[in-house]
Amino acid sequence: MATKRLGIIMHGVTGRMGMNQHLIRSIVAICNEGGVHLSSGDRVMPDPILIGRNAEKIEALARAHGIARWGTNLEAALANRDDTVFFDAGTTQMRPTLLAQALRAGKHVYCEKPIATNLNEAVEIARLAEKSGLKHGAVQDKLFLPGLRKLDMLRRAGFFGRMLSVRLEFGYWVFEGDLQPIQRPSWNYRKEEGGGMILDMMCHWRYVLDNLFGEVKSISCMGATHIPQRWDEAGKPYAATADDAAYATAQLVGHNGEPVIAQMNMSWATRVRRDDLVTFHVDGTHGSAVAGLSSCRAQSRVTTPRPVWNPDEKQTMNFFDQWQEVPDSQVHDNGFKIQWEHFIRHVEENAPWRWTLPEGAKGVQLVEAALQSWQERRWVDVPTLTM
Repeated sequence: MATKRLGIIMHGVTGRMGMNQHLIRSIVAICNEGGVHLSSGDRVMPDPILIGRNAEKIEALARAHGIARWGTNLEAALANRDDTVFFDAGTTQMRPTLLAQALRAGKHVYCEKPIATNLNEAVEIARLAEKSGLKHGAVQDKLFLPGLRKLDMLRRAGFFGRMLSVRLEFGYWVFEGDLQPIQRPSWNYRKEEGGGMILDMMCHWRYVLDNLFGEVKSISCMGATHIPQRWDEAGKPYAATADDAAYATAQLVGHNGEPVIAQMNMSWATRVRRDDLVTFHVDGTHGSAVAGLSSCRAQSRVTTPRPVWNPDEKQTMNFFDQWQEVPDSQVHDNGFKIQWEHFIRHVEENAPWRWTLPEGAKGVQLVEAALQSWQERRWVDVPTLTM
């Protein structure tokens, strides 16, 4: 069995997400495991080159993880015919331009979400990718979370019966920076730098809703900037110009054609009292389930308890104990790594792949619809997006 080399240009991996999830936990992990297995029995070994503006940071990152190649000249990297894949985890504002540059250089492209800050640019780059004949994709990591994979297994098994509703709760308290150090970068709270809860998270919720629960048809959304002043990495105060929370309701058409209601609460100004930092509560006629990042608990129709409403007496039922854990029937690897392996197989042997740039454009479409709903204080339809 042979081992093939795959040259990957990795741009923007000095940031938190690019470094931790894509470089260390995906590409470096794949290399340490001996590469990606193909259906032929051969392997593909990634050979990354790290590209960024700060030579000192890039060199230190490369040395720390045993990566031989790094640089600051993106044009030179794109001119190297031995590197056939371009990956971007840099700023959202730059992404469409960088992806277009890479596609015109004949590179397959893969990128973080959102794929653009507005729908026009998202559709334009998606169309360019479709016409190029090259492989392309956008990160949709939540689909590979163990909790959501268990939830999807319940759905495919018909556990829910007719699905009725989904309640999504996401968020935690992000420190302002005056009393405790911030745990998210300050640009997240500057609209002018591509920050904002709606832009960041609605892209995720679009592919989760579409794939697991039903196609999004309309949305009503309200955003908020609950914390108007924060402190940056240097300890200096700044005005938060982006939304740090959003509250939305969406109308879906389920996989059986029935309507499904989705409620989405997301906030960086909330303190957690739930099973996980994100939970998906699904109710159906035959059963319900609650999934977090890793776990999933279910309650069937025949095991549903009969609570009694009596405000004059303390509740004696422990509702958390009435749910059954969905077991780990398989080993669940890192979600970003799994999708990287799928993309590498797609590039090397044309393996099935559905997480394309047009799918990424759908996420930006929902962002724009949510922002329009907030601005105009009304329901906004989400039409079928055509390329």
